[in-house]
Amino acid sequence: MIRLENINKTYPGNAQHAINSLSMTINDGEFCTFVGPSGCGKTTTLRMINRLDIPDSGEVYIQGQALSSADIIQVRRKIGFVMQSPALFPHRSVAENIATVPRLLGWDKKTIARRIDELVALMSLDPLVLKRYPHQLSGGQQSRVSIARALAADPPVLLMDEPFAAIDPVVREKLQSELLQLQARLHKTIILVTHDINEAIRLGDRIAIFQEGGRLAQFDTPDNILSFPASDFVRDFIGPEPNLKRLGMMRVGDLPRHDVPLLALDGQSLAGGHPLLGQQRALVLDANNRPLHWLEKGQQTPVHFADEHQSLRNVYSELLNVPQGVLVRITPEGSYAGAIDSSLLSNALNRHQELHRDD
Repeated sequence: MIRLENINKTYPGNAQHAINSLSMTINDGEFCTFVGPSGCGKTTTLRMINRLDIPDSGEVYIQGQALSSADIIQVRRKIGFVMQSPALFPHRSVAENIATVPRLLGWDKKTIARRIDELVALMSLDPLVLKRYPHQLSGGQQSRVSIARALAADPPVLLMDEPFAAIDPVVREKLQSELLQLQARLHKTIILVTHDINEAIRLGDRIAIFQEGGRLAQFDTPDNILSFPASDFVRDFIGPEPNLKRLGMMRVGDLPRHDVPLLALDGQSLAGGHPLLGQQRALVLDANNRPLHWLEKGQQTPVHFADEHQSLRNVYSELLNVPQGVLVRITPEGSYAGAIDSSLLSNALNRHQELHRDD
């Protein structure tokens, strides 16, 4: 889909390359993350793919077409672009912001209205926000609207320049999860720039690690980068504790189901599988299969939950603070879906590493 051939770029007054002999291919439908220290060329590379910056030498190809000889206006209409700041038009409502590119393309009002409704549902936005203006939105809402605007004309390519950099960690993790779910449905070719190696590992099918001087230090899958860093620079950049980073790549939904002893409200024993906790403690469910509390030696204790999209790294951190040493899995509807303890995480990590070695 996107190919860069021997790209070089030096800015006037700067002896060091912004981009130095860069060649890479990003496949159709692939989610690729660019990561590296400040000034390493990752954003410059992203801008060259959108022809917002022009290389001194080398060529960028999209779907086999060289950008140097292409109608750049037509090329850009096939690319969605999400900037570091949501950069929404402050004088336009949310609906008008989302409709920006379809209007430029001459879509009729009914088609635009249908597309706005589709994107509101896709991005989990409340339809009530459509009449609001950007300053009336939270940071998370602004990011969702920015992505919706970039997707409005259904472009095959989505470029994202640190889209979640200014958002607090809790909302950021939620938006990352939503972006992964979105990609699973849409199969776009996505390139996302970030400074955060954990974000790059969590989101990317492949990761391009840049180093100072605009050089590509390594371009590979997250597993291969964690297992086989190409240089001391890459090893230092990814940092210690690679197993924690592997847990960050995995979701609760990736785990096999393990059950705990279950009780109904009336005290009747329910079907339970492998007893992670032993028989001295049971989980009480209501009539709709929703967890209520733990019952141990006649005492009720609160339940701590994990949803299916939560990262195992986050689960591991939460387990350290849970008195029972177990989290209860729940479905989006809040129903019981099994339980997780540290041994389950350890087994999942071992299986993941074995599968990688087999590859």
